Amino acid sequence: MPNDKKLTKKARRIGIYAGTFNPVHAGHVAFALQALKSAKLDCLYFLPERQPRHKKGAEHFGHRVAMLERATQPHPQFGVLELPDGNFSVQRTLPRLKKLYPNDQLVFLFGSDVVHGLGEWPYAAQLLKSSEIVVGLRSGGKTKKDVQHVINGWQQQPKKVVMFESFAPDISSGMVREALRKRQYVRGLLASVARYSNRHWLYVSLAQS
Repeated sequence: MPNDKKLTKKARRIGIYAGTFNPVHAGHVAFALQALKSAKLDCLYFLPERQPRHKKGAEHFGHRVAMLERATQPHPQFGVLELPDGNFSVQRTLPRLKKLYPNDQLVFLFGSDVVHGLGEWPYAAQLLKSSEIVVGLRSGGKTKKDVQHVINGWQQQPKKVVMFESFAPDISSGMVREALRKRQYVRGLLASVARYSNRHWLYVSLAQS
């Protein structure tokens, strides 16, 4: 968990990075580090989903959390947040986060691939009205101008938007899973994740999504 002792005297800027993290890789960590600096965050929590939408065959939640804990350990401002919700939901998850951090500003991290549909989420206006967002541009041809155009079309504008080019736009969990299945190295594979995965024989099935 991030060291909060020096941050209790003032309202904090807390980053929330929800996702499957199946598994966490260097691209996730790089994006979080960029957000920490660009959005001037005091701390940042990775929020793994227990039952990700539209992603069948995700590794067991406990294993994904364990790999996240190992990946974030070198970064004192990072932590892993476990909530009972099956997946991130504005209706359920946002109230939980506001109860945990009632006096702090929540800043949500999204890849540019998520932004296209974000405005159509149930209760999206509730999230955007009270929150800031950080967008990392991923590969796929979408420019900063393209993504900003999408955001401008939302009925409810977020409190603030920070957007930047990702340091690792091409790294994906899929390519990392395939490398782990073959017990090979690939760019973006974290050493701590490789050790844990090999020890527990994770990602050995082609059925992993």
